[in-house]
Amino acid sequence: MKNSHELMIATLIDDDQLFTLADLCHACDVHAELITDMIEYGIIEPHGETTAKWQFTGSCLWRVATVVRLQRDLEVNLAGAALALDLIEELRDLRRQLRAGK
Repeated sequence: MKNSHELMIATLIDDDQLFTLADLCHACDVHAELITDMIEYGIIEPHGETTAKWQFTGSCLWRVATVVRLQRDLEVNLAGAALALDLIEELRDLRRQLRAGK
């Protein structure tokens, strides 16, 4: 029996931290074309007027990573992933409201 240990390192990212297109692609291990497709589907929204000036927030990073997992694990297309993200975020908001006593 093989005994292996994996080390996992995590970085907390907030919405104040901005990422370039190259940063986002590298962090999520995707091609720029997929990011462009996600923008067209309204999954993420860049700040900046041109592709070279695009900046993405921490929530964009979370959304891209989530879409990648949905596509890989469940073979969900981008339209389905956009809907799933909306539902996930709505659920998170409702849970936050419950914890706040609203």
